[in-house]
Amino acid sequence: MSTAVSKYNHFLDLKDIPSETLRQILDTARRWKEARKGLPKGAVDEGAPLAGRTLAMVFEKSSTRTRISFEMAMHQLGGSSIILQGSSMQLGRGETIADTARVMSRYVDAIMLRANTHAAIEELANEGSVPVINALTDRSHPCQLMADILTIEEHLGSIKGKKIAWVGDGNNVATSLIEAAVKFDFSLTLGCPDGLRPDVDVLNWAEGLGGDITVTGDPDAAVRSANAVFTDTWISMGDDRTGTKLKALEPFQVNDVLMAKAADDALFLHCLPAHRGEEVTNSVIDGPQSVVWDEAENRLHAQKAVLAWCLGVI
Repeated sequence: MSTAVSKYNHFLDLKDIPSETLRQILDTARRWKEARKGLPKGAVDEGAPLAGRTLAMVFEKSSTRTRISFEMAMHQLGGSSIILQGSSMQLGRGETIADTARVMSRYVDAIMLRANTHAAIEELANEGSVPVINALTDRSHPCQLMADILTIEEHLGSIKGKKIAWVGDGNNVATSLIEAAVKFDFSLTLGCPDGLRPDVDVLNWAEGLGGDITVTGDPDAAVRSANAVFTDTWISMGDDRTGTKLKALEPFQVNDVLMAKAADDALFLHCLPAHRGEEVTNSVIDGPQSVVWDEAENRLHAQKAVLAWCLGVI
């Protein structure tokens, strides 16, 4: 993994960005969201902060929330976007990622990539000459976590010192949640079955920085007294649904019994799409503790501030 310092404001992983910068981005997102109250969704923000700027949105994986939220983000900020499907480009096939990065940097002001591999987005950032935003890789999902923290703080106040729980597969979203725990100073317990725990490298990184991170195989212990409970789909997009993985994860379903072990005012979060009846029951995702729709909306507001930071507006 490259450790070179870039002169561009890439948004690749939370661990690489100072806590003060992440807080600045969230504070901006909150202010801009408040300022839009009462406006039509297609109205441009006052001052059109990204007027004249263009974002290339590249999708190697299909998307609903990521595509809509980034496209609307650029529109509301007064900029424009170009949508490209990985299958219709030369990215990583007839042309190297490095050459693609150099070419795209001549056309657009920033690149957003929803990638199959984290190595691809790192190479794109290293070889291009514009900011690159990680909209999901097999390793991490930092934009999602910015929206998640914005959502929690809207409902519960500052996340600092809160107890947060993750239940299920220790996947890419869990990795970004671990990084967020260190950057925003909250306690995190991850309930994951053996063999599906988060990558040891990110756990070691968090431990080295004094992060309050616990991993357990007991879902009840993971959520006990938690202020917020996270989960995600058990099988990632494109992965095989056969085998023993689903069986191992069955005890980690977020249902009413499990949520009852969290704090009385605990929130339920899920990045969506959800496999109802699998990782979460209808009664939880549609229940009074669920904030998944606020969470989905906040992808838009958080990413607007991310874009503004990447392009030097904030």
